[in-house]
Amino acid sequence: MATVTLISDEGASPDVKAVFDDIRTTRGGDFINNFWRALAHDPALLRATWDRLKAVMGPGELDPLTKELIYIAVSVTNACEYCAHSHTAAARAKGMTDAQQGELLSVIGMASQTNALATALQVPVDEAFKA
Repeated sequence: MATVTLISDEGASPDVKAVFDDIRTTRGGDFINNFWRALAHDPALLRATWDRLKAVMGPGELDPLTKELIYIAVSVTNACEYCAHSHTAAARAKGMTDAQQGELLSVIGMASQTNALATALQVPVDEAFKA
């Protein structure tokens, strides 16, 4: 259950409506997800978060699917159910196959295990890895 109400289009202030409109235009659809509706209680935070996400997930050196896969990995690691589901849907929309998802989850699981082992053993970092 959300700790805040979700702001509807009808209940949105002009500042929030402007961000919602930008989300719709940028994503090419009418859907505004619950994350943005929850953030809409703080229009400045909503705008800042949307602008930053739009820049980070926009065109760059990494292709859009790779960015979504990284987002899924971090979301799983941080136990953010909402973000894991949201970015899995986005990755699927960008072409992620079942096989790719399975491989991604295997990498996440392996990294989690080896991270925990290296931390528990306090393995010193090899000089060759330090740059």
